Amino acid sequence: MIIYYTDGSCSPNPGPGGFAVIKDAKPVIVGNEEMSTNIRMEGRAMIAALKDAAGQECQIYSDSEFWVNVITKWGKSWEANGWKKKGGDIKNLELVQEAHNLYLQSKAELVWVRGHVGNISNELADKWANKAREGKLDGYLADNI
Repeated sequence: MIIYYTDGSCSPNPGPGGFAVIKDAKPVIVGNEEMSTNIRMEGRAMIAALKDAAGQECQIYSDSEFWVNVITKWGKSWEANGWKKKGGDIKNLELVQEAHNLYLQSKAELVWVRGHVGNISNELADKWANKAREGKLDGYLADNI
């Protein structure tokens, strides 16, 4: 089973953003946006991991409880309600829909982990999300990193 850790970064928030995906304890995918938010970057990281898994069994660990809930709980009811929620429009709808659809086609288990408490792979994802933001890194990383 593939193990992923994902994280997003934005500084200031909103502002330049970056995300990272750690696969089996190695950084593999990074990305950035000129103007973004922490929430968007967390979602982009989750989407990148789901795409990379390509239907294989995996666990995706994220310190974004919001995105774990969006994908595993709320997305189903939002879709049933025509992509609306009680409070109004869904922010970042295009990312929500993409993540939801990828998840439905996956064999992924999404797991929330508390951030910044010494979990090595979570800390590595945070480090690379910041590198992606600061260095405007995008795409798959070389195998020897």
